[in-house]
Amino acid sequence: MIDFSQQYQVSNYPLWRMAWRRIRRRPFQYILFILGVAIGVAMMVSIDLANSSAQRAFALSTNAVTGRTTHRITSAIPNSLDEDVYRLVRQELGFSPSAPVVEGYVLSPDLGAQPLRLVGIDPFAEPPFRSYFGTDFTTGQESLTALLTQPNGIIIAAAIAQQYGLNLGETITLDISGTQQQAPIVGILQPADETTASALNGIIFTDIASAQEMFGLVGNLSHIDLIVNDLAVLAEIETVLPPGVQIETAAAQQNAIQQMTAAFELNLSALSLLALVVGMFLIYNTVTFSVVQRRRMFGILRCVGVTGSQLFALIIGESIVLSLVGALLGLGLGVLLGRGTVRLITQTINDFYFVVNVQDVAIPPFTLIKGVIIGIGAAIAASLVPALEAARTTPTSTLQRSTLESRVQRMIPWLWAAWGALTIVGVFLLWVRANLVITFAGLFCVLIGATLLTPPLTAWLMRVITPISSRLAGVLGRMAPRDIVRSLSRTSVAIAALMTAVSVVVGVSIMIGSFRQTVVQWLDQTLQADVYISPPTITANRVTGTLAPEIVAEIRSWPGVAEVVTSNSTDIIVQDLERMVHLVAVDGDVSRGQRPYAWKRDPAADPWTQLAAGEGIVISEALLLKENLSLPPDPLTLETAVGPRTFPVLAVFYDYSSDQGAIFIDNDLYANLWQDEAIGSMGLFVEDGEAPDKLVTALQTHYQGRNDLLIRSNQALRQGSLEIFDRTFAITAALRLLAIIVAFIGVLSALMSLQLERTREWGVLRATGMTIRQLWALTLIETGLMGGTAGLIAMPVGYVLAWILIYVINVRSFGWTLQMQLNPAYFLQAFAVAIVAALLAGVYPALRLGQMVIATAVRSE
Repeated sequence: MIDFSQQYQVSNYPLWRMAWRRIRRRPFQYILFILGVAIGVAMMVSIDLANSSAQRAFALSTNAVTGRTTHRITSAIPNSLDEDVYRLVRQELGFSPSAPVVEGYVLSPDLGAQPLRLVGIDPFAEPPFRSYFGTDFTTGQESLTALLTQPNGIIIAAAIAQQYGLNLGETITLDISGTQQQAPIVGILQPADETTASALNGIIFTDIASAQEMFGLVGNLSHIDLIVNDLAVLAEIETVLPPGVQIETAAAQQNAIQQMTAAFELNLSALSLLALVVGMFLIYNTVTFSVVQRRRMFGILRCVGVTGSQLFALIIGESIVLSLVGALLGLGLGVLLGRGTVRLITQTINDFYFVVNVQDVAIPPFTLIKGVIIGIGAAIAASLVPALEAARTTPTSTLQRSTLESRVQRMIPWLWAAWGALTIVGVFLLWVRANLVITFAGLFCVLIGATLLTPPLTAWLMRVITPISSRLAGVLGRMAPRDIVRSLSRTSVAIAALMTAVSVVVGVSIMIGSFRQTVVQWLDQTLQADVYISPPTITANRVTGTLAPEIVAEIRSWPGVAEVVTSNSTDIIVQDLERMVHLVAVDGDVSRGQRPYAWKRDPAADPWTQLAAGEGIVISEALLLKENLSLPPDPLTLETAVGPRTFPVLAVFYDYSSDQGAIFIDNDLYANLWQDEAIGSMGLFVEDGEAPDKLVTALQTHYQGRNDLLIRSNQALRQGSLEIFDRTFAITAALRLLAIIVAFIGVLSALMSLQLERTREWGVLRATGMTIRQLWALTLIETGLMGGTAGLIAMPVGYVLAWILIYVINVRSFGWTLQMQLNPAYFLQAFAVAIVAALLAGVYPALRLGQMVIATAVRSE
């Protein structure tokens, strides 16, 4: 027997021509496909670009200062390395590849009030480390001489000078912890390439003596740079270092700092993938409808010799081509979004982690390639099921329109089983304390599992709602639920897409609302002082400067001040954890016993009394959870100025100011062990009958023009803290909005495709007497029911997502325990969003129906 299917196989060329003609005849449907891919890719690319730009800016700035340094000598307290150590290394050991550095961050109203790194260097020790001070000066030796002889002389990059219209010899103002200092420009660097230009954009150089005076660090250094390639030489240097001084690799600190933002960036990246997941539903919808609309044509093609594999290749090929267009469009949109996103992310990094100055958006090729690959891969994955459906269907069944719907009905028990399997896998991945990627994989398994329940739940809800809708809307109320169930293979996917987006809105809204309410309660308990005073800071949650002793003494004796609580903070090395932790030295409890604790060694005692007695330290919950410390915690060994010291942990307190962890220690003990008596901030308690606002005004008036101090009332500090909180989650709101837009497009795609498929049905209804107004009503009832179904299913799913975000992901990412706050408004708003989005998506199809020509519609098939 002759195998005609093999011998006379139809050529692929006419098939592709048919596909191209269809795209030209029905571009709107395929535009939606392209938009689904484009928006998903754009969100992912924009977040990647913003994250990589911030990290690149920090790395370039750090590398510009590090140069060819291999190791650094640092002290237990930042910026407190005695300069005698440099003399010891340079003169007594005779180790010449060493260079002293003093650095810190400043603001300048003449340079856009952006944080800039001021680096003090010794020009004579620089050549082996940094090449900027060789032939790169615009005025050569004259600039070098002026740098050494002119007080506060600075050198800036040519790009900064050009951006702000500055010339050699002009003077700019530097704001250093509230102190205004005049700095003449004595040199302008001409970078050799674009990379160096980007690195120098956020850096100002000065002589090391000038930097010591400007930062108030006379006699001290930030660190000493070394170039050491011989381990024996390194060991020799270590033997002469005094207690509290150590050697670390140049890359160690940079890597440690960049690791701070790893969880933050991963959370953003995971959220950005949400739009791509929702977009996959849109792609699945579009491809499924394309297959359904061409089932009759596919049946005819199969009868004349086209194989199932050819149809499969045709559908996948269409998806690849369209997704490539969508991915390329998404790349361009992602770059545009990235320019706005980078500002939000940079602000959050500056608020909570470290100072970074991003001048431009870096566009690494890997990000673009990844965006294209993931976009095309998601489209192929979403197209596989409908493509296989078309390939496996026999020629006779393709001519029967009921085949697909009957198959969906038979699949409902399997969907329940798949939901159970995915949920079990998701719960297991969430239970395993692995890395955050595994945790997010568990979250996505739970979410995708929930979408599989959409078809059976939709069918059940339509049966429940039919009697009610029938009484409310008569015949149309019976037809709408029946039509949704009759087209379940198409409507359920649109409902699933909208449900996914809305459930994430519910989950994230509950998480953010719970977070905000927890922070409000924490601020109410912790901030009990009436007035807070500190020097101006570069970062929002950390005091980097100190208050002059004379100011502290003057405020202590200020009329109307009953009590003063002071604190000072620094970063120290915890040997047990092998990382830097924020240490806060305090001489009193600013919360007056109201501070909440997660654990206390002695439940009956006040940890603050024990702390004041120097019996130990108090650590934050974030440090406990992020480092997986045991409860009760073991004693911690801290690196002090006089060597390592071990302290018992007295209590664990709740703290939402930083996810890096903090340690409280008594100020007297700190001053003795770290040899630092500086005061960074003050909390004032006013006498009874005194108005805090009046005291704030009096202090601001007194110090205006003399010292630039940050003087705020209790209420102002709380308000400022909540503004930082809201600013942090601004990007989350934008991502949620984009996810809703993608879901909206999904519903619109479903309705448009259903309208095309049911053209003859609508024509028959119009021919038998249904008015345009009734067609509008039927369309909007259907879309309203679809939106309502998505909203109803999204409520429990959103609650589950919120629980996972609050009690699993948030704890593992940031070490914060939040109290879930269930506000009915979150659910009502999400339900309203689902219905409104669906109704708006139904407007255009309804308008198209109103313009339908009955005769054409009836004979369309």
